[in-house]
Amino acid sequence: MEQPSTLHPWYRRWFGSRSERAARRYLRRHGHQILKCNWQSSSGEIDLITLHHQTIVFVEVRSTEQPTTERPAFSVDERKQKQLSHLAVEFMHRYRLLAYPARFDVILISWPSRRWWPVIEHLPNAFSAKGQFAPFS
Repeated sequence: MEQPSTLHPWYRRWFGSRSERAARRYLRRHGHQILKCNWQSSSGEIDLITLHHQTIVFVEVRSTEQPTTERPAFSVDERKQKQLSHLAVEFMHRYRLLAYPARFDVILISWPSRRWWPVIEHLPNAFSAKGQFAPFS
């Protein structure tokens, strides 16, 4: 029987949803209050937005079936950081939260075969706001 592949759209959605659920559980256990999941605007989507010690946290979740998180870590490149920076400012402006401190975290999740639970790596303050939004970091 053929194994599902991340090339199949249904599997990518299922795998991504599974990873985001794991990230939410992890963040809650570490004191984050989940504010929004998959927040969207015309510019894109932010996976998770949390509140942690009076700081708004914009979380990008990246996952893999590989035993290491190296590949997903590199996928949060300069272009993605600029997009997330733009979305974060849009979110904070829309909900009148510009007075709050904010940061960008990345959650890397590895789902190695034959394991029931993922390996989760949390990178708090993974990058600063990019592009024209840098003053907001």
